[in-house]
Amino acid sequence: MSAPEERDALLPRPSLYACAVRVRDAEPEGPWSRGYAARPDRPRPGSRAGRDWARTRDELTDLLTPLLVAADAAGAAEDVHRGLAAMDPPVRPAQIPRIVHGLPLENEARARALARCLVRTGSCHLPVRVGLALLARLGEPEDVPYLRRLGLLRDLVGPVVHALDAVDRPAAALICLRDREKAPELRALVAAIEAGDAAAVRERLAALPRELGPETARRAAEAARLAEHLRAVGPAVGEAAAPSAELVSQAGRLLFRMTSLRDYTPEILSYREAAQAYEGFVRGARRLTPTLDHCALLLSAAQELRSGAAVLHGWGPGRREALLAELATVLGRARWRAVVDRDGGDTAGRRRIAWARRVRGQLARVPAGRPRAPRIEIVQRDPQDPGTVETRILIDGRPLVPEVFGRGPAQAPEELLDGGGLRATDEPREVRLAEAYCTEGCCGALYVTIRRDGDEVVWSGWRCPVPPPSPLHRREIPEHRFDAVAYDAEIARAEGDQEWTWPARRTARLIAAGLRERPDLLGRWDLELDWSGTAFHDPDTAVVSLLYPGPDGHRRQYLWHVPEDGTPPQDRAAAALDRLAEADPRT
Repeated sequence: MSAPEERDALLPRPSLYACAVRVRDAEPEGPWSRGYAARPDRPRPGSRAGRDWARTRDELTDLLTPLLVAADAAGAAEDVHRGLAAMDPPVRPAQIPRIVHGLPLENEARARALARCLVRTGSCHLPVRVGLALLARLGEPEDVPYLRRLGLLRDLVGPVVHALDAVDRPAAALICLRDREKAPELRALVAAIEAGDAAAVRERLAALPRELGPETARRAAEAARLAEHLRAVGPAVGEAAAPSAELVSQAGRLLFRMTSLRDYTPEILSYREAAQAYEGFVRGARRLTPTLDHCALLLSAAQELRSGAAVLHGWGPGRREALLAELATVLGRARWRAVVDRDGGDTAGRRRIAWARRVRGQLARVPAGRPRAPRIEIVQRDPQDPGTVETRILIDGRPLVPEVFGRGPAQAPEELLDGGGLRATDEPREVRLAEAYCTEGCCGALYVTIRRDGDEVVWSGWRCPVPPPSPLHRREIPEHRFDAVAYDAEIARAEGDQEWTWPARRTARLIAAGLRERPDLLGRWDLELDWSGTAFHDPDTAVVSLLYPGPDGHRRQYLWHVPEDGTPPQDRAAAALDRLAEADPRT
């Protein structure tokens, strides 16, 4: 009997593509599992788990570069198999896409032939991944059927989706949804799409749960071809063919979820049909019943179309402005105004109505549009999906942070405006405009140096990590020069803007302002101000973050919560400052 480690050599392995065909023709979870067909190649006895990145990059580059121009694709594919098998320790699968993405392609036709040979005949996990990474750069429509079949192997879903994204977004999205179809609503949508039943797709799409993650929301819209279903909204189309109010409402929710930053980068940037979907949603707004939920969707869409990441899509002259005008018309009708003007019910309802009133007031103001100056807009998301309050900066009408950073929201107004963070002086100052959602120490932050140069204000000396892959991200950030008078006027306007705030937030800002004016209040307790704001899940509680040195020399954080009690913010802030004058807050 042969030893276990000898059996792979004695029994030739079928290609992974052949295994995928068997999955298609058999039960997806039959007696042999998807995991067997696509599991990573087993490490050889004695191989170390780790592998140096630079060494991997150099070895894989040396192996693949000459093979990408080889005339014999089949022979080159065999060399890829042998070369990868000889690497000890084995290459990590996650390293392959990044390395392959950086390889020079002197002969795209030959590189594409090698990629297809690896994808269709490769019998080991790593060579097939190399082929998929190449097709992510070189794939064509004829590759789609092969990629869709390989997507039946769960261990290859990620690289298959990456390759399909370049040539067939709906197919890539469908594989994504199939891979995460734990929710019965997602399973029903996938089944309707695969059956080609357009009416069922619209029905299942409208029935999706409200709390989809941002990426899942985008993939659902792509797989179901949401923009195409919404195009039926319009005066030229009969009522029977037009999408239902439920589908229009769901479109608004999916677009809203895509603008969330909980996945670090706004998924709306990756949704290529965003402009068409927004048009369909706004045209369909006339079908919606005036409710607080629908009002919040319309207000959120207006926020995004005015200053959010969706602005970066290719809109063309006047197209986005027309949607903003239509939203203003709908929201200005008496029935819709009554929704926001009424008194709320429970605490959550009151918060949401107060937010809607603030946003309605902000949107009613026409942007100043000062020439040669940035535009500052302070934006809070719908409290039903809480997020940080952003200080959005628009230069030449384009939102700066999502365009050049794309890893988290812009800083809060307390960080950038309170205390004069964006003011320009003769002394250059470096300012942090945004931080990654995870933290700066993990994925970085966006910094700029601001200085006054005669009658101009200069933004230069940018520090920023490479943004996530997206055709809408700008890779290089130029120096920006603004007219000093217009710049100062816009910063002063933004600093004095109180319309976006609510009582607890004003209390936190007043406490922080008092601490900056009276540094002795914290100095006596060996404390320093870190930040101020409101609790993420309880916006009616002001929070002040204080830092103090710990026994090990590291700074410790102390969060001081000041709940809403109905008194004016200035009175609550004054009482909090008086307490600090008398007692150590840590007691």
